[in-house]
Formats: sequence, C-alpha cells, structure tokens
Amino acid sequence: MVLTRLPVKPSSFSHHPSPSSIFAPKLRQRQQQQATCIIFRRSLTSYRATAPTAGLATPVPDNPSPALSKFPFRFETGYALCPKRPSRAFPPPFVSKPSTSFSDPLTTHFRSQDKRPWVNGELIRGLTNGDDAVLVSENYMGVNDGVGAWATKAQGHAALWSRLILHFWALEVERKVSRGSVPDTVSYLQHAYEQTIEATSSPNQWLGTTTSTTALLHYTIHAGIPVPMLYITNLGDCQVLVIRPGEQRVVFKTEGQWHWFDCPMQLGTNSVDTPREHASLAQVELQEKDIVVAVSDGVVDNLWEHEVLKVVLDSWEEWRGGRRDIDDAFAGRAPDEGGAMVYVAQRLLQAAKAIAQDPFAESPYMERAVEEGLAVEGGKMDDISVVIGMCMKRGN
Repeated sequence: MVLTRLPVKPSSFSHHPSPSSIFAPKLRQRQQQQATCIIFRRSLTSYRATAPTAGLATPVPDNPSPALSKFPFRFETGYALCPKRPSRAFPPPFVSKPSTSFSDPLTTHFRSQDKRPWVNGELIRGLTNGDDAVLVSENYMGVNDGVGAWATKAQGHAALWSRLILHFWALEVERKVSRGSVPDTVSYLQHAYEQTIEATSSPNQWLGTTTSTTALLHYTIHAGIPVPMLYITNLGDCQVLVIRPGEQRVVFKTEGQWHWFDCPMQLGTNSVDTPREHASLAQVELQEKDIVVAVSDGVVDNLWEHEVLKVVLDSWEEWRGGRRDIDDAFAGRAPDEGGAMVYVAQRLLQAAKAIAQDPFAESPYMERAVEEGLAVEGGKMDDISVVIGMCMKRGN
C-alpha cells in the first residue's frame, strides 16, 4: 500500500511564510516565554531513524493479575517502534554492573548476568523506544514520550522516566482493578508518578520528564450483558484514538495538552504538572472489533487524523484480504492466525516515518509552527511509537 497524501484539513498551504516583520512581535514574545521553559523544550534536530521493530505484546510478568485474565473482553494487540536514535542505556541500580568475580557467572541465575532493567526487585515492564516507552497487554496499553532535551544534562534520562511511569502504572492496574469495580486510572498515574520520583531520587538523582497516555480495557453491565468500556488517561501530546471499522470513522480521540507550542504538559523534574491536577480522563463505550490506537507525537506531528484513519482501515482490509506486501515476521500467516494488529501498526509507522523524513511534506507540526510565526517546513523526525489493540470478546 502506498500512502497518497490526502488534502490537508482544515486548510492547505500553497506557500510557506518566512519569519517576516508581521510575525516578529509574536515571535519575540514566544521566545521570552520559552526561555523560562527551555529545559522542557524538545530538540528540533533531525536524526536518521534506526530500523523499526514490531511485535504482538510487551513481556508479561510471571504472575499476571487473575482478575484481568477473567474479564470478558481483551485486546488483540500489536506494536511498531522506530527510534530517531538508539536509546541510552539504563544506569545502575536499574541494571546490574558487570561482575568482576570469576565465580559469580557460574550460577545460572546470578543477577549480574541479567541485562534487563529492574526496580524494587521487579523487572521493569514495557519496552523503550528512543526516549519513548510502550506497554502492550491484553487488557491495557500505554505510550509515554520522554522529552529528549534531557539528554543534554549529565544526569538527564528521559527514557528512564517514561519507562518507569508506565511500569508503576501497570502495577497499580494489576493490584487495584477488580471485577465490578470502577477503575481510577488517574490515581494510578498519580501513584506511578510518585513512585518514579522516589526511584529516581537520591542517591540516584536521575532527571527527566515525560508525557503519558494509557488505555485500560474494562467493562460495564447493561441489562445483564457485559459491555466493553475503555478508560483513557492522558497528559501531554501523545494520543489515543478509537476507530470503528464498521462505520469507517474515529469515534473518539484525546486532545493534546500544551503550555505553548512545542512545550506539552509533562510529568517529572521541574515540571508543575501532576496527574491529579492536570491529567484528563475519558470513558468510551466500545463495540467488538473497535480498534484502539495509542501513539506518540512521532505520529501525531506527521499525520492528520483522517490519514491515521485511512491507513488503519486500509491496512486492516489488506490483512483480511491477504494482500500484505510488507516484510515482517507475520507475512506468511493466514488472516485468522493472529498478527493483524502488528501489520496495522507497522503500516501506520511506515506512513508517519515517510512524512517525518520528507523535508517538503506538509504536516500537522509544520502547520502549528507556521501559526506561531516560525519558518518550519516538512515533517518532524522523532521517536515513533505505535500501539494498537482490537477489542475482542475473550475466548474468540
């Protein structure tokens, strides 16, 4: 499938203005504001993206929540990731230092041989993608976007912050969500935020900020019949969309939260934002086969909503019709053998990456920049994280 660029909504630019005198007063005012928030600003430097990766779900714990596994609905999942640069290695104590003892490696389970990240004696959930982090499971998903400007600080580690907040959020979900209860996902995020502050404080003192969006698949009872219910928590400029293939439309999407252009709300060091005060919560009643899409701003900055909708619907139809032409590990599978959401996620990542690498493309990021009086053209190269789940009745 080749993505043909659709007309820009709501307007199209026939030319791209330069920072002329008509923008100067507004531009100077914006520069003064940004000087007070320079630590939050994202780097505008372009990077050559590394090879994308994809999969069905992120690693699950050895003892998954028994309550969640008995819910009547689940996600059929897939994810696709492409960092703009390799992720920075996690520091000790989150990973073990290499052993200098001859005898230590002789034990199979010696911790120094385990390169996976740990916190408080538990494996850190999710996956890291540049400064982003993603979490993908049968009942919940999340995308956090760490602010890359922290890489300029000696103790800055946005990827650690984005991953830890998702990890602690998942633990809260598994500990507190039960059948018949109403989940409080904002309080789960608040607790995850507080746990991350504690884990990155003295003597470690690792700095960072991250945006966050999560979606929990729960259910309610209508006339004695279980109905899927999605609880979406958002802070910043990552995004969740709910697509209904049967109606070929987006039935819900989160709205970005901003302090000003290129400075989204975020959780972490020196930020005034907190989940309790600033996170938004939405409850969306789903139907079976609804597709939930969670993405970082690597997608949002490069594709408009109607383009995301088209790519998701077209790739879903390609999978069902056996017309897949992407080179992936699931290419040989029949339509009913699983892997459909991986394929959809890869297609959406492909589309976003193509615009991100095009210096002449029209993009949502360019549109917002021009509205601010900035001479910006083309897409925006960034970490691109795509997580997708199709709502299914458990047992199907």
